[in-house]
Amino acid sequence: MSRPGHRASVLLVDDDEAVRETVGAYLSRAGFAVSTAADGAQGLLAVQTQRPDVVVTDVLMPVMDGRELVRRLRERGDWVPVILLTQVGEAAERSAALDEGADDYLNKPFDPQELASRIRALARRTAATRGAPADVLVAGPRASGAVRLERIGRRVFLGEREVALTPKAFALLEYLLGYPEELHSRERLLERVWGFEIAVSTRAVDPRVAELGRVLEDDPAEPTLLKTVPGGGYRVVAEVRRG
Repeated sequence: MSRPGHRASVLLVDDDEAVRETVGAYLSRAGFAVSTAADGAQGLLAVQTQRPDVVVTDVLMPVMDGRELVRRLRERGDWVPVILLTQVGEAAERSAALDEGADDYLNKPFDPQELASRIRALARRTAATRGAPADVLVAGPRASGAVRLERIGRRVFLGEREVALTPKAFALLEYLLGYPEELHSRERLLERVWGFEIAVSTRAVDPRVAELGRVLEDDPAEPTLLKTVPGGGYRVVAEVRRG
């Protein structure tokens, strides 16, 4: 979706042939280029060979389930956006899946139209992120306290020390550094980073912002990296440059 006339490609992974046929047909009619896989192992290979824009995967499958598929992708440094289709409604399970690297989820049964909307949102977010000019972004002074984000290796450094962020916090930092000095509302961040077009709870952003402040040692009372604007959202206040 980053180029005029480009059809976003979707890999649909589900062990239920009826789901692959019906949902795949709907997504094709909605304008996506759709391919399918019958389990997580097939899906892992298909991601490597086909390079889809978005992966939609069931959770409960033989051979390799959806959450293991996400873990394998993230372990090898592949950050293709992934939507999980799950019958588990507990908040703890959803949070765990998102923290492991999934970008979004839908509970079964779901509305195919909503799935298509979620895919479009993720494709837009991915296109926007890829459009930023550098694979390495550095924020802050040129002294030892600068924050350095490496897109390809999915690594973050505070000065010379590598720090650990959850996948969603990394994605949030990557997006914010790609658009410095802009004011980002929680609703906008949920759409662009989380892939939600309709915000159920905008407070999902706050814990990840708090994580960035804690890990990157940014004092919220006197921020040098990310400032909270009451009633507005968040803004990067540090100078951001290519690495």
